[in-house]
Amino acid sequence: MTKNLVKLLDVVALTVNLPTYNLLRGQVGTVVEILAGGEAFEVEFSDRDGRTYESVGLRPEQIMVLHFEPASLNPNPEIVTV
Repeated sequence: MTKNLVKLLDVVALTVNLPTYNLLRGQVGTVVEILAGGEAFEVEFSDRDGRTYESVGLRPEQIMVLHFEPASLNPNPEIVTV
């Protein structure tokens, strides 16, 4: 995960288990604070009723940003000839 891709209020999923916090890989949270110039992120995990059950500082490699719209990996594709 590149730190520049994670922004405030992004919805993210854990890429690792965090048993100390009772959080499992795949659990979804929201970035609520950018820490150390983007070297870490405070991620809040809430239930379906919006009640926060955990808030943890995480490194970029521990999360992945979720996308809810179609995305293009390369919005300006180059034509390559061989």
